[in-house]
Amino acid sequence: MTILTLRPDTLDRQVRVVERVRERLLRAASALEAKNVLYAVVGGNAVGGWVAQIDETFVRQTRDIDILIRREDLEAVKSAMTKVGFEYAETSGIHLFIDGPTGKPSEGVRLLFAGEKGVPEYPLPNPDVTESLPGELFRIVELEPLVRMKLLSNRDKDRTHIRDLIGVGLIDASWPQRFIPGLAARLQGMLDTPNG
Repeated sequence: MTILTLRPDTLDRQVRVVERVRERLLRAASALEAKNVLYAVVGGNAVGGWVAQIDETFVRQTRDIDILIRREDLEAVKSAMTKVGFEYAETSGIHLFIDGPTGKPSEGVRLLFAGEKGVPEYPLPNPDVTESLPGELFRIVELEPLVRMKLLSNRDKDRTHIRDLIGVGLIDASWPQRFIPGLAARLQGMLDTPNG
């Protein structure tokens, strides 16, 4: 039998990772608000924001940040983000901001564009930034568009996020009818198998 020996500072390191994600998110949101750029936090941080409304202990941590903007605001976003220490990069069609010269893309702030398809094969585009709500610390995408984005992506982590929303009671049996048939079937499958 193998016994895992954790370094004494393991928990401290985990806490620091969570704190750095939060700091980056708040810095990015503050920079966009200071420039009066309308945006919405989407992805895992948006799921966490919704889940925390019901049960903070159920929030799953994520190390990247996804922000929805309008493409016509890209130059204003670049200006705002570089002023607070982020560096813009575009690779393989992905627009993101890395936190300074030593930042990692996997821990960056990724941009998604409102009204555009995340992947050309998706049947629906991303929501508009107006489909968001002001929060205490940042703007967050409304729940239904967030679920739609997660259903469109349909990766393991997206299905896990949807199951988290189901688990705290934010999504119930009435929800599949809100979506087009293919997405409705995906959601119904998750409602039918909440534990995966």
